[in-house]
Amino acid sequence: MSQTANLPVPVRYRNLIGGEQAEPSNGKWIASLNPYTGKVWADVPRCGPADVDAAVKAAYAAFQSPAWAGLKPTARGKLLLRLSELIDREAERLAIIEVRDNGKLMAEMLGQVRYLSEWYRYFGGLADKIEGSVIPTDKSAMFNYTRHEPLGVVVAITPWNSPLLLLGWKLAPALAAGNTVVVKPSEYTSASTLEFVKLFHEAGFPPGVVNTVTGYGAEVGDALVTHPLVAKIAFTGGDMTGAHIGQLAAKHIKKVTLELGGKSPNIVFDDANLDDALMGVIAGIFGASGQTCIAGSRLLVQRSAHDQFVEKLVAFARTAHLGDPALATTQVGPITTLPHRDKVLGYIDIARGEGARCVLGGGRPSDPALSEGWFVEPTIFVGVDNQMRIAQEEVFGPVLSVIPFDDEADAIRIANDINFGLAAGVWTRNISRAFLMSERLQAGTVWVNTYRAVSYMSPFGGYKRSGIGRESGQEAIREYLQTKSVWMSLAEGMPNPFVLR
Repeated sequence: MSQTANLPVPVRYRNLIGGEQAEPSNGKWIASLNPYTGKVWADVPRCGPADVDAAVKAAYAAFQSPAWAGLKPTARGKLLLRLSELIDREAERLAIIEVRDNGKLMAEMLGQVRYLSEWYRYFGGLADKIEGSVIPTDKSAMFNYTRHEPLGVVVAITPWNSPLLLLGWKLAPALAAGNTVVVKPSEYTSASTLEFVKLFHEAGFPPGVVNTVTGYGAEVGDALVTHPLVAKIAFTGGDMTGAHIGQLAAKHIKKVTLELGGKSPNIVFDDANLDDALMGVIAGIFGASGQTCIAGSRLLVQRSAHDQFVEKLVAFARTAHLGDPALATTQVGPITTLPHRDKVLGYIDIARGEGARCVLGGGRPSDPALSEGWFVEPTIFVGVDNQMRIAQEEVFGPVLSVIPFDDEADAIRIANDINFGLAAGVWTRNISRAFLMSERLQAGTVWVNTYRAVSYMSPFGGYKRSGIGRESGQEAIREYLQTKSVWMSLAEGMPNPFVLR
């Protein structure tokens, strides 16, 4: 039996604003559909500007309240540690909701939610280790030191592919730094976030420290970004939306962290362990049905190994089992939204029109049992030129473009000839080549003989159109702090007031 079968249908979720469950002020709701069945399973609030204003004001009041602002960093850290324990307790329940909402595999979602608690533990431990400096200035009789202080109200805007994990990448450092937060999840996958934030009261967080507003970008997203009480926006999503948010934020002089798209090269040299590389390529593009910003959607294979490797790749990918994402036997689930399913199929048609040759998949599965779900077959194109749209634009689905290369210089040229720079994979037994490629590839993350490895301890972010700023690791907490320089004179009397000291 599906692990989602025991959830009541339909479920009506509400936002969390100022510590209270809140219905949309306009009385409107959004139907959330299960990607595997195509049927409505929940309703989430379709908020408007009034709800945005209420949530931001609640967060701003909480930021100024002694109940939060008066907490010592160690106390903030202990709240995050308590939250991590609650996540461990509720992991399976939250994962079930995510599977029903976004259609990704239960194995992946449960693994993500179980791992999620480590972000809150890590940043909980880091909360009281934010240290300023004493500056040995060139001024006599003067004492100068720095303080690192929270920004204020942070807006966290999250995507539909991994809602809770990617929220944690923002929420954990923002709270550890002492900010308050308004969360805007994707309108397609809001349910797990609305369920998750109920844990903050049990963990002991003051009301208003974490708030949610659900709805469409044009109706609530822009209002959040431009609200005068918002200090920073942390966004994960597509580069076009990221550019729009960046423009709005710049107009209002707000800080941003933007984790955007990718078109990552997965580079296989002929000296690699080809069996390991095969597993890495499969994980990079067909894991999560290709719906991940780090998808290795461009496979670069050294020409001398190209035909052999592609033959093995097609044979293995053909065995992938599509089905109910809640079942352990399923390897590829549906696309999360119907419009995006159609977009992926549109890119497959574009690839054919450009002259790429489809050697696997290329459409919807023929199995009648999958007819109600939003599935796309694992698809592989060969004969791809790097200038084709299928190689340059983010498809965000289980579609792989295979491109041959001659040598290291050729691989680097092709890999970097893209507007994105989020991640890259390199498969080789040559240690000198591994270091060279890691240095020359224009990507925020480079994996050598592995793929899709992330950690709460390691910074994550992109070059070029793949984003601004870093998430995870010690660098992440700096994204949610501002530095104050304090000067104290130890001298008696003031010198000439018309001269810069």
